Amino acid sequence: MVEHPAYPVGLRLTGRRVVVVGGGQVAQRRLPALIAAGADITLVSPSATPSVEAMADAGEIRWERRRFEDGDLADAWYALVATADTEANERISAEAERSRVWCVRSDDASAATAWTPATGRSEGVTVAVLTTDSPDPRRSAAIRDAVVEGLRDGTLVAPQQRTRTPGVSLVGGGPGDPDLITVRGRRLLAEADVVIADRLGPRDLLDELPPHVEVIDAAKIPYGRFMAQEAINNALIEHAKAGKAVVRLKGGDPYVFGRGMEELQALAEAGITCTVVPGISSSISVPGAAGIPVTHRGVAHEFTVVSGHVAPDDPRSLVDWKSLAQLRGTLVILMGVDKIGAIAQALVTHGKDPGTPVALVQEGTTAAQRRVDATLGSVAEVARAEEVKPPAVIVIGDVVTVNSRG
Repeated sequence: MVEHPAYPVGLRLTGRRVVVVGGGQVAQRRLPALIAAGADITLVSPSATPSVEAMADAGEIRWERRRFEDGDLADAWYALVATADTEANERISAEAERSRVWCVRSDDASAATAWTPATGRSEGVTVAVLTTDSPDPRRSAAIRDAVVEGLRDGTLVAPQQRTRTPGVSLVGGGPGDPDLITVRGRRLLAEADVVIADRLGPRDLLDELPPHVEVIDAAKIPYGRFMAQEAINNALIEHAKAGKAVVRLKGGDPYVFGRGMEELQALAEAGITCTVVPGISSSISVPGAAGIPVTHRGVAHEFTVVSGHVAPDDPRSLVDWKSLAQLRGTLVILMGVDKIGAIAQALVTHGKDPGTPVALVQEGTTAAQRRVDATLGSVAEVARAEEVKPPAVIVIGDVVTVNSRG
């Protein structure tokens, strides 16, 4: 057991002078936290990494482009020594000792007067981990990561201490794989009293919820005299007014064909607080999971995401299919499986090459994922023959074959 372990403390550095000596990788890692703490930072170094230089150019730090000189620690509260010159580091830390400045040394922790803990943050809580004998970065980081992950996903929150976000949270659950929900979305699920879930949301996450959480399938809400969306809005309002923490779990992102804004507006009209948590959109993630980049250097400099739930010849359609046919980039179609024949025909009619590659990715990012390839000229027949079913993301463009080129 160590006779005198380090005394942990949190430094409030706002407006206080901090000197960092050395502009390499160590400084690049440590400076963002010092900037976030509001410290008045002076960097002393003849050179710096591009990222550190960018901090100076942005005015976040003051950069003295020279070697350390005696007196540079005057009026400093804290110093970080991160040069590759051991002799210089010893001279700097000696000055820090004389000036009563707490000093961290990246090259020799035993010669330092302060150690930098492995830190992480989650919703207003800072976790700082120090090993007892001397800094053990790998062990400290592993412990920090475990604690922060537990705080973020709710596994470290005791039931009697369970925090609750009032009102409703519109949470984008991502494309289907439960690991692709954001950490904030997962935390809000852990705090929820009621979860109203879409069919396309990450269903596996629902099994992790505590027994007291009421899970409502949005597709099975009794609609009565209301339209489906109106019924969902009313269910959100009803449970929120009952004082419950409600999560509306949606697939992908709430604002990408997710009708999230309609729900937000209904809640606002009812005077209910709403938190929106973005999610990973299937329009990008599902093609990526299938080996298709939506953009690629020299192939596609743009991608367009379109809803295919309304056929091109339907008067309700808001899509300019003629203009889309003229674009050279990637076209991503969501909710278009049953209309793909009409969509392909419209694109070809307006000038798109019928030989343009097409990929249909069904149940993307899940264990049931499969990819079916075709061309614009054959996609309707191929989709029928392969019995492609929703949900599926359709990708049209040369990026479809990028991964198969020699």
